[in-house]
Amino acid sequence: QVQLVESGGGLVQAGGSLRLSCAASGRTFSNIAMGWFRQAPGKEREFVAAIYWTSTYYADSVKGRFTISRDNAKNTVYLQMNSPKPEDTAVYYCAADTQFRMVRAGTPTTWGQGTLVTVSS
Repeated sequence: QVQLVESGGGLVQAGGSLRLSCAASGRTFSNIAMGWFRQAPGKEREFVAAIYWTSTYYADSVKGRFTISRDNAKNTVYLQMNSPKPEDTAVYYCAADTQFRMVRAGTPTTWGQGTLVTVSS
C-alpha cells in the first residue's frame, strides 16, 4: 500500500506560479499511476491531471497552464501551476493506483490528505 503526502499549497496571486509536491512511500513508485484532483468549496471533487509512465493527461480547464511530472528517484509527483486563476482555488489532492484507468475515472485506491491552494485576484 502506498502512502501519499502533499505539500506546497498556499496563497498565490493570479498569474503567478506555484508547485505542489506529492511524496509517495510504501511500494515501488515508478509503475503506479498518479493523479491530482481538486475540490473547491461547495463543489464536487474533479480531475486535474494524471501521469502514467511518461504519458500525461489534463482536464481541459488546466491544459496549457498546469504541468504534471514525476521524479521516480525521489518518489515524488509534482503539479506545476502557472498562470493560476481565482477559479483554481481548491483543496488539491494527490492520488495513486496501480491501474491508470482507476485514476482517470476518479476512483484511485489511495489519496493524500490534501493541500489548500488559494488564488487571489
